[in-house]
Amino acid sequence: MKKIISLLLAAVMLIGMMGILAGCNQGGNKVAPDFVMPEGGLDTTNEITITFYHSMGKNLTAILETAIADFNKIYPNIFIEHKYIGNYDAVRDQIKTEISVGDQPNLAYCYPDHVALYNVAGAVQTLDVLINDPTYGFTAEQIADFVPAYYNEGKSLGDGKMYTLPISKSTEVLYYNKTFFEANSLTVPTTWEEMEAVCKQIKTIDSTCIPLGYDSEANWFITMCEQYGSEYTSTDGENFRFDNETNRNFVKKFQEWYAQKLVTTGELCGGYTSDLFKGSDKNGTRSYMCIGSTGGATYQQPTQTNGVFEFEVGITSIPQVNPENPKVISQGPSVCIFKNADPQEVLASWLFAKFLTTDINFQAGFSMSNGYAPVIQSIQENEVYANFLSSYSTANIQAYAVKVAVEQSNAYFVSPAFNGSSDAREQVGLLMQRCIALTGSDLDSAIKKAFEEAVAECKYQAGQ
Repeated sequence: MKKIISLLLAAVMLIGMMGILAGCNQGGNKVAPDFVMPEGGLDTTNEITITFYHSMGKNLTAILETAIADFNKIYPNIFIEHKYIGNYDAVRDQIKTEISVGDQPNLAYCYPDHVALYNVAGAVQTLDVLINDPTYGFTAEQIADFVPAYYNEGKSLGDGKMYTLPISKSTEVLYYNKTFFEANSLTVPTTWEEMEAVCKQIKTIDSTCIPLGYDSEANWFITMCEQYGSEYTSTDGENFRFDNETNRNFVKKFQEWYAQKLVTTGELCGGYTSDLFKGSDKNGTRSYMCIGSTGGATYQQPTQTNGVFEFEVGITSIPQVNPENPKVISQGPSVCIFKNADPQEVLASWLFAKFLTTDINFQAGFSMSNGYAPVIQSIQENEVYANFLSSYSTANIQAYAVKVAVEQSNAYFVSPAFNGSSDAREQVGLLMQRCIALTGSDLDSAIKKAFEEAVAECKYQAGQ
């Protein structure tokens, strides 16, 4: 019965959104067939206004407005109306509502999961025609300038078509207490086996600590699947493939670590593990290593007394199953363009998206303001940005995190995106929490049951 209700709801949602494609003009229907380049290209004789939804705060908005001014020096007849909606999920929810009445913006911040949702109504414009256009598209040099994993994320929906362009990206790194490591002659781990050994060493030095904190349970699970080469999700056939022996085994291993108080996670410790790392946890517990986002580097910065930090921070890549084939998760915003009955608005949106993703000044300013990594490699030629990276230290921890992120760009991966992939991410995060905290004598059975239930919930949420 539960599955039948789910299928009915999914069908109602799909029919309602597909009504847009059938020509419903309620609220201003902007959805149209795939873009065809207008004869004569961009109309420079008329004003073109496009709307851009994003989640940029005050500092980043200032960077954006400078970029818009620079863009208008090239295209003075294109007016950009940008709007802060809230966080990424708020942008997604706002657009989901607006698509239902055909009143979505021209372009928006997005994650691949969001694009998969928007595409239930076929609302997202594929970019291949625009990318390959000899007048307005990318040159071969511009495509080669993108960090490959960032650029290829735009093709992650399973049909080989390009749906997004990357704006800026974050990843996960290992923050460690460099002062403590040097004082105790500890070696920074590069593999998970080394991590276990180091955690046990630290525990003998400070028995009250929890040596390692990992902020995101979902990222941990997904990353381990990628590092082991085990299945997680797929856009082909069975979508939810994470219930397998390899994955159950690494989850059981981390349960053993948790039972020995070698590790904790964001949800299991009741907050970001950066609080443990800085020694400011409400329970007085501390850690000496933390795996977290480069975008949150400032939260890993220890307190200062009279201008002196409590300890020096080191940052490096996360441990690997195979250091010869490293894998680290790629996250952070991209931009998508929505279909529109007016091809001039689509073309103008493309030109603005192209500018944001390829302009060195915008990419440099954006990265220095929020600690995310730029998406183009030529950024290294920018003197101001090069000086920013070279100034990395505990005091400039944001630059330190970005520096490591840039250095490991060859290791980035993204997961397949489909309508249901966000449910998978949520469920494996909950699965990690549940399994790591398990107790009892028959852990194998409990873990197997938890995996089966997580897959079943994914299927239910997806209406399968």
